Amino acid sequence: MVLHSWKKVNKDQLSPIYLLYGTNAFLVKETRKKIIDAALNEEEQSFNLSTYDLEEVPVEQGVEDAETLPFFGEKRVVVLNNAVFLTSEKSKEKVAHNVEKLQQYIEEPTPFTVMVIVVPYSKLDERKKITKLLKKRAECIEMNELGEEDIRTWIDNELKTSSVAMTEGAKQLFLQLTGLNLTVVLNELQKLVLYTGEGQTITEEIVSLLVARSLEQNVFSLVDAVVKQDSMKAMHLYRDLLQNNEEPIKILSLLATQFRLIYHSKLLGNQGYGQQQIAQSLKVHPFRIKLALQQSKLFSEDQLQAIMKELAEADYEMKMGKMDKSLILELFFLRTVKEAR
Repeated sequence: MVLHSWKKVNKDQLSPIYLLYGTNAFLVKETRKKIIDAALNEEEQSFNLSTYDLEEVPVEQGVEDAETLPFFGEKRVVVLNNAVFLTSEKSKEKVAHNVEKLQQYIEEPTPFTVMVIVVPYSKLDERKKITKLLKKRAECIEMNELGEEDIRTWIDNELKTSSVAMTEGAKQLFLQLTGLNLTVVLNELQKLVLYTGEGQTITEEIVSLLVARSLEQNVFSLVDAVVKQDSMKAMHLYRDLLQNNEEPIKILSLLATQFRLIYHSKLLGNQGYGQQQIAQSLKVHPFRIKLALQQSKLFSEDQLQAIMKELAEADYEMKMGKMDKSLILELFFLRTVKEAR
């Protein structure tokens, strides 16, 4: 797990070569920064840090730099971005790379250089000799999206370090509101810890008070109120969104997206698909599928089909201007809750 790998990145434990691969740009950026900061202080970075875009320059140029002694320092860091030749993807630019030169370096890296190779794709081409060599000799860290358990483990470690507790209900709400977006998780957890204080406990009330909600998360809460047949809460949440100048047509679109997800999750779940399989099939994060499956239990397939039909009709009415847009959705909430009961 990448978050555990961060703990191993320090001045005394630096590997000569790091291979960072995956599509999570935030994780790549943070890990690359941690490696650079561990190897070089701020002044040394001006002289001994080199970054190359391998879609614009050949890899051998970076290798030659890695073989050059550091200037006024003990270490040099060479970052090779966009090493697309390690995947089966086609490079945007046709740059001829001397991969053999890189292979020779990997077999005998210089002791004074830390090389960081970045591949912004989810998978490497395991068939290539260079990839096999890197997997064997380099510190390989996957940078793809983190799962719920990974995030939970990291949160628990951060809370332990800060001597702050968190109730299970608060943690569940926190994960729901942040959507497992690591950038949001990092920022919002820091805010909660600072507000709560050492030796105290983060509760659902504190999470609800402090954690910022995106439009998507507010719509999720709106759907949840409908699912739980709470028309008063649904109307309250909807009117709050209107007061924040959110357009009814945009809210309607997000509602339709969420109910389609609930419907398809239920459909596939009834066919024997597991959470992970549904996520892969619908190309959605497993955590969203977990929540959708929980919501789907309170509706039959026929009820969900009826809701999606009503949303489609509401969309048509809004676009045709047959009725006040905000009123169309209010009527939808009242009808849906009544039918669910």
